[in-house]
Amino acid sequence: MILTQRTSLMIIFIVSLLTIIGAFIFQWAGYEPCPLCLMQRWAYYAAIPLSLVIAGVAGTNAGVARWGLLLLALVFIANSVFGIYHAGAEWKFWPGPDTCGGTLGDGLPSLTNDPVVRCDEAAIRILGLSLAGWNAVICAALAIVALKGASRRI
Repeated sequence: MILTQRTSLMIIFIVSLLTIIGAFIFQWAGYEPCPLCLMQRWAYYAAIPLSLVIAGVAGTNAGVARWGLLLLALVFIANSVFGIYHAGAEWKFWPGPDTCGGTLGDGLPSLTNDPVVRCDEAAIRILGLSLAGWNAVICAALAIVALKGASRRI
Protein backbone atom coordinates (compact mmCIF):
# COMPACT_ATOMS: atom_id res chain seq x y z
CA MET A 1 0.00 0.00 0.00
CA ILE A 2 1.34 3.39 -1.01
CA LEU A 3 0.70 6.04 1.61
CA THR A 4 0.26 9.60 0.49
CA GLN A 5 1.18 12.40 2.87
CA ARG A 6 -2.46 13.19 3.52
CA THR A 7 -3.39 9.53 4.09
CA SER A 8 -0.48 9.12 6.50
CA LEU A 9 -1.57 12.18 8.42
CA MET A 10 -5.17 10.99 8.65
CA ILE A 11 -4.01 7.56 9.88
CA ILE A 12 -1.89 9.31 12.51
CA PHE A 13 -4.85 11.49 13.52
CA ILE A 14 -7.32 8.60 13.79
CA VAL A 15 -4.97 6.19 15.61
CA SER A 16 -3.79 8.93 18.00
CA LEU A 17 -7.36 9.94 18.76
CA LEU A 18 -8.46 6.34 19.33
CA THR A 19 -5.41 5.67 21.51
CA ILE A 20 -6.07 8.63 23.80
CA ILE A 21 -9.78 7.75 23.96
CA GLY A 22 -8.75 4.22 24.93
CA ALA A 23 -6.49 5.59 27.67
CA PHE A 24 -9.38 7.64 29.04
CA ILE A 25 -11.67 4.58 28.95
CA PHE A 26 -9.13 2.52 30.92
CA GLN A 27 -8.82 5.38 33.41
CA TRP A 28 -12.61 5.62 33.69
CA ALA A 29 -12.72 1.84 34.29
CA GLY A 30 -10.50 2.28 37.35
CA TYR A 31 -6.97 1.85 35.97
CA GLU A 32 -5.42 5.04 37.33
CA PRO A 33 -2.42 6.25 35.31
CA CYS A 34 0.95 6.79 36.92
CA PRO A 35 3.00 9.95 36.22
CA LEU A 36 4.89 8.22 33.39
CA CYS A 37 1.60 7.11 31.82
CA LEU A 38 0.36 10.68 31.85
CA MET A 39 3.58 11.92 30.24
CA GLN A 40 3.27 9.33 27.47
CA ARG A 41 -0.03 10.92 26.49
CA TRP A 42 1.70 14.18 25.56
CA ALA A 43 2.76 12.84 22.16
CA TYR A 44 -0.87 12.11 21.30
CA TYR A 45 -2.03 15.48 22.61
CA ALA A 46 0.45 17.10 20.23
CA ALA A 47 -0.14 14.75 17.30
CA ILE A 48 -3.92 15.05 17.17
CA PRO A 49 -4.15 18.75 16.28
CA LEU A 50 -0.78 18.83 14.50
CA SER A 51 -1.72 16.02 12.12
CA LEU A 52 -4.98 17.77 11.23
CA VAL A 53 -3.28 21.10 10.57
CA ILE A 54 -0.57 19.49 8.46
CA ALA A 55 -3.18 17.44 6.56
CA GLY A 56 -4.91 20.71 5.67
CA VAL A 57 -1.65 22.01 4.22
CA ALA A 58 -0.58 18.75 2.55
CA GLY A 59 -2.59 19.32 -0.61
CA THR A 60 -0.98 22.67 -1.38
CA ASN A 61 2.48 22.42 0.19
CA ALA A 62 4.17 19.02 0.07
CA GLY A 63 7.34 20.41 1.64
CA VAL A 64 5.57 21.57 4.79
CA ALA A 65 3.71 18.26 4.95
CA ARG A 66 7.00 16.34 4.63
CA TRP A 67 8.65 18.31 7.45
CA GLY A 68 5.53 17.95 9.59
CA LEU A 69 5.53 14.20 9.06
CA LEU A 70 9.22 14.04 9.96
CA LEU A 71 8.47 15.99 13.14
CA LEU A 72 5.65 13.59 13.99
CA ALA A 73 7.95 10.64 13.31
CA LEU A 74 10.49 12.04 15.78
CA VAL A 75 7.76 12.60 18.38
CA PHE A 76 6.55 9.02 18.01
CA ILE A 77 10.05 7.53 18.02
CA ALA A 78 10.82 9.39 21.24
CA ASN A 79 7.52 8.31 22.80
CA SER A 80 8.12 4.71 21.74
CA VAL A 81 11.50 4.77 23.49
CA PHE A 82 9.78 6.32 26.52
CA GLY A 83 7.19 3.52 26.46
CA ILE A 84 9.99 0.92 26.31
CA TYR A 85 11.64 2.58 29.31
CA HIS A 86 8.37 2.53 31.25
CA ALA A 87 7.56 -1.08 30.29
CA GLY A 88 11.10 -2.10 31.25
CA ALA A 89 10.63 -0.53 34.68
CA GLU A 90 7.38 -2.47 35.03
CA TRP A 91 9.19 -5.71 34.15
CA LYS A 92 11.95 -4.76 36.65
CA PHE A 93 14.61 -4.72 33.91
CA TRP A 94 15.80 -1.39 35.33
CA PRO A 95 14.60 0.97 38.04
CA GLY A 96 11.95 3.53 37.27
CA PRO A 97 12.26 7.15 38.35
CA ASP A 98 12.37 7.90 42.07
CA THR A 99 9.50 10.35 41.71
CA CYS A 100 6.86 7.71 41.09
CA GLY A 101 7.99 4.66 42.97
CA GLY A 102 5.20 4.85 45.49
CA THR A 103 7.10 6.54 48.30
CA LEU A 104 5.88 9.67 50.01
CA GLY A 105 9.15 11.48 49.42
CA ASP A 106 10.04 13.30 52.63
CA GLY A 107 8.57 10.66 54.94
CA LEU A 108 5.61 12.74 56.03
CA PRO A 109 2.21 11.09 56.03
CA SER A 110 -0.13 11.91 53.19
CA LEU A 111 -2.95 14.27 54.10
CA THR A 112 -5.11 13.08 51.22
CA ASN A 113 -6.70 9.77 50.47
CA ASP A 114 -5.34 9.74 46.91
CA PRO A 115 -3.92 6.33 46.07
CA VAL A 116 -0.25 6.12 45.15
CA VAL A 117 0.07 4.89 41.58
CA ARG A 118 3.41 3.21 41.07
CA CYS A 119 5.29 3.48 37.78
CA ASP A 120 7.04 0.16 38.24
CA GLU A 121 3.87 -1.96 38.42
CA ALA A 122 1.65 -2.59 35.41
CA ALA A 123 -2.00 -1.88 36.16
CA ILE A 124 -3.10 -4.30 33.44
CA ARG A 125 -1.50 -6.52 30.81
CA ILE A 126 -3.18 -7.26 27.51
CA LEU A 127 -1.70 -10.12 25.48
CA GLY A 128 1.35 -9.95 27.74
CA LEU A 129 2.01 -6.23 27.28
CA SER A 130 1.22 -3.44 29.71
CA LEU A 131 -0.34 -0.24 28.44
CA ALA A 132 3.17 1.26 28.38
CA GLY A 133 4.28 -1.62 26.16
CA TRP A 134 1.32 -1.10 23.86
CA ASN A 135 2.16 2.61 23.76
CA ALA A 136 5.65 1.69 22.52
CA VAL A 137 4.19 -0.55 19.80
CA ILE A 138 1.59 2.00 18.68
CA CYS A 139 4.12 4.83 18.59
CA ALA A 140 6.62 2.74 16.62
CA ALA A 141 3.89 1.93 14.08
CA LEU A 142 2.87 5.60 13.85
CA ALA A 143 6.51 6.60 13.35
CA ILE A 144 6.72 4.17 10.43
CA VAL A 145 3.51 5.59 8.94
CA ALA A 146 4.89 9.13 9.32
CA LEU A 147 8.22 8.19 7.71
CA LYS A 148 6.50 6.42 4.81
CA GLY A 149 4.27 9.43 4.29
CA ALA A 150 7.25 11.79 4.45
CA SER A 151 8.98 9.82 1.71
CA ARG A 152 6.13 10.50 -0.72
CA ARG A 153 6.14 13.48 -3.05
CA ILE A 154 2.37 14.00 -2.94
